[in-house]
Amino acid sequence: MAFTEDTWIGGNAAGFPATRASLIQAASQTQPALAAEAMSAVIEAYWKPVYKYIRVKWKKGNEQAKDLTQGFFASAIERNLLSRFDASKAAFRTYLRTCVDGYVMHQFEAEMRLKRGGDTITVPLDFDDAERELTLCSAEVSPEEVFHREWLRELFSQAIADLGQLCQEQDKLLYLQLFNEYDLAEPDARPTYEQLAGRHQIPVTAVTNYLAWARRNLRSLLLDRLAGITSGQRELEQEARFLLDWEGRR
Repeated sequence: MAFTEDTWIGGNAAGFPATRASLIQAASQTQPALAAEAMSAVIEAYWKPVYKYIRVKWKKGNEQAKDLTQGFFASAIERNLLSRFDASKAAFRTYLRTCVDGYVMHQFEAEMRLKRGGDTITVPLDFDDAERELTLCSAEVSPEEVFHREWLRELFSQAIADLGQLCQEQDKLLYLQLFNEYDLAEPDARPTYEQLAGRHQIPVTAVTNYLAWARRNLRSLLLDRLAGITSGQRELEQEARFLLDWEGRR
């Protein structure tokens, strides 16, 4: 996925739109249902970063890393990991990575395989897909960078899927198609607005407007996803700036 400065969901806009309240913040204070919803959002955003981090940082084999990843999240559910998070000490992603290190360090060989069935909590995850992606990582990239990159990639993937759903619901599939053909294209393969207009037999102004709509909504959906796995507005803004800075360095 290759966004340029003027194509990346909103460009350099400094403001942050209102989003849903942080699930993490709410889960640490209220009913179990919110804690379960928050943990589901955390697992969806973080399981690939955790798996790849364990593979690279701890030099674990494929099967060991699978077991440790599932075991970590099962343990996080059982111990209500979210309630232990202190936003004044670190960003949530830093806290989670520290928890992963602690979990891996304290596992014995006999405990590394998560038993399935019975009352054991299981976390179904697509490790084959994650392993294929891991082979594309450079050996020079640090474990921390692998973790952060994968976290960013997952957020974008989830938000793009949300955009696809929104376009379907609002009958704006052409908006999505133009976004896919332009914003998700590699720079050397990206068509011009004029080429897109000719390809789809619409005015160039329509291409401009449709892409602007898609980027604006993707940005909102991305921040909504981010709000669910941060501790509140302050961390949300910090992490959103991290996203912008990271994308600008690509």
